[in-house]
Amino acid sequence: MSSPQNIIAIVYDYDQTLSPTYMQEEVLFPRFGIDSRKFWQRCGELVKEQGFDNELAYMKAMLDYLGMDRPTNAELRELGKDMTFYPGLPEMFEEFRSGLLNAEHEAHGIRVEHYIISSGLKVMIEGSRLAPFVRAIFGCEFAEENDGRISFPKRVISHTTKTQFLFRINKGLLDMSQDVNDHMPPEIRPVPFPHMIYVGDGPTDVPCFTVMRKNGGQALAVYNPDDPTRGSFKKCYQLSTHADRVKHIAPSDYRRGSHLRLLLEQMVEEIADNIVEERRRVAEEGVVSAPKH
Repeated sequence: MSSPQNIIAIVYDYDQTLSPTYMQEEVLFPRFGIDSRKFWQRCGELVKEQGFDNELAYMKAMLDYLGMDRPTNAELRELGKDMTFYPGLPEMFEEFRSGLLNAEHEAHGIRVEHYIISSGLKVMIEGSRLAPFVRAIFGCEFAEENDGRISFPKRVISHTTKTQFLFRINKGLLDMSQDVNDHMPPEIRPVPFPHMIYVGDGPTDVPCFTVMRKNGGQALAVYNPDDPTRGSFKKCYQLSTHADRVKHIAPSDYRRGSHLRLLLEQMVEEIADNIVEERRRVAEEGVVSAPKH
């Protein structure tokens, strides 16, 4: 039996996409008195001198800097409450709950869901003001010792492994105990790629941009318009103009009427219209005219 396939999924990176800062620098380092420059320098050394993956490097450095004062995941979740976002968030998530789709779209059961795939810490995003509006959050995780303090990395999501989670959304396999490699025919996948929009900010999102473009989804790159170096814009410009990874770039402003907001609303509307049109076509093809006398 085929799936209704009535979900439109907007999938976001986190750092530099939904927030202008890195979550570690914004709330973690100030809480534990960690020097940002020295921390990232140490991460660079682990990568260059010892061959660490970038994400494992920051998780190891974090454990090393915290030492015996390692927090619990519950404490990290609490820090998430203080994370800040680009203008228009989390308001946009709430506003997308009603008024975005028209009556015909809603009659067909079409709805919009939000997902976050991050190389940052999942637990901190779970504690943020965004969490109540997001269907699923995927990010790096720490296991805990018997006393509750964080210990060894439990799950690491790199920019290349992010694509696994696009397929999890595509197949509806949001529980990590489910094997994303299990075969699933396209007609029963809850969220076909043409019903998906991925929003990222730079080269680390290229694997996800590529998966989306190759499978009929939408890819959108955002930049910080307040970056005085223009580095954020230049990354997006390169992705769009020279690398052909995305069709659209926009400033990271999620407020009503902004370029980014208009793009997202138009993409959602077109996907919803296509769903309705496809159902109408299938229904018409399934009708057999009665014999004429």
